[in-house]
Amino acid sequence: MPIPMSHPLFSPFQLRSVVFANRIGVSPMCQYSSQDGMATDWHLVHLGSRAQGGAGLVMMEAAAVLPEGRITPGDLGIWKDEHIPALERIVTFLHSQGVRAGIQLAHAGRKASMAAPFGGERLLLPREGGWPTVAPSALAFGPGYSTPKPLSPIGLAAIAPAFAQGARRALAAQFDFVEIHAAHGYLLDQFLSPLANRRTDTYGGSFRNRTRLVLEVVDAVRAAWPQHLPLFVRLSATDWVEGGWTIDETVELAGLFREHGVDLVDASSGGQAPNAQVPLEPGYQVGFAGRIRREAGIPTAAVGLISDPGQADAIVARGDADIVLLGREMLRDPYFPLHAAAVLGEAASWPVQYLRAAPKHSTERTPIKCPEER
Repeated sequence: MPIPMSHPLFSPFQLRSVVFANRIGVSPMCQYSSQDGMATDWHLVHLGSRAQGGAGLVMMEAAAVLPEGRITPGDLGIWKDEHIPALERIVTFLHSQGVRAGIQLAHAGRKASMAAPFGGERLLLPREGGWPTVAPSALAFGPGYSTPKPLSPIGLAAIAPAFAQGARRALAAQFDFVEIHAAHGYLLDQFLSPLANRRTDTYGGSFRNRTRLVLEVVDAVRAAWPQHLPLFVRLSATDWVEGGWTIDETVELAGLFREHGVDLVDASSGGQAPNAQVPLEPGYQVGFAGRIRREAGIPTAAVGLISDPGQADAIVARGDADIVLLGREMLRDPYFPLHAAAVLGEAASWPVQYLRAAPKHSTERTPIKCPEER
């Protein structure tokens, strides 16, 4: 008999019809390993190994909803139907491991048309396949980045439908949830922040105007995404720069998200200003998730330098977040959830092929089935 679960980190969590077996998730992390936006065997093995490692949810990296919304030519894409089969292949494997699968829908805005970072970030020249970038205003992110063209009314009108169409493709690929990427200085975050948005029309200036585009995107995606499946949004809770986007604004926006059908806010920070002074220390962003959860009344995910099982469990136990998403720690240790269960003395669902290596209190994997209705 498995021992009873006493640590909140290993308790199930439900959003709409989707049940996550535990509160540990794999953060979306760009792999820059696609061609023409196609998922590859690298993505299958990368994500599949973390599903075998016992995570309750695995989120696929930022998938560009338009080709010009890629950060680099190696970005994952979801802008055409041809992307669906390779994504579905990966989702099928994740489901076979009892894991809920998500994908992040994204547009890079002024941070697009860059070379993959493996050899150092730099702007792609036109002769290298670089492309024009768009943003709220004609302000470059920093030295070495392009000066974007402000989005015209026609360009603005195309953004929300592109996200909605990406959600429809995610549904066709059998994902359990989608996340709208409105953080880290990418397009939707650019509209939120006064550091990047100097518009004088109805998409700039006041809080209401700067949040207009992201709410249009949320409404479009929620309309395209089935009501029984959850919708996440990732936000940068602060720009870490005076005069930028603030945690107070994040809490207010999160409350609006709840009213517009968002189920969880994935609370990160930064990415809007290259000169931001970020106080990097373990759990440095957890307080944002806690405040959003308490004051906006919406579930949250906590991220950022979370690497210890006890630390992760305490975040959930204190009520700072409903889910803990791990990035770099999952790169270092794809089996972090199984190892965390051993440290905390919890039962864990090891793959049956690996049971010979499992602690005695672990059990065979008993996958939670996906909702049949899609």
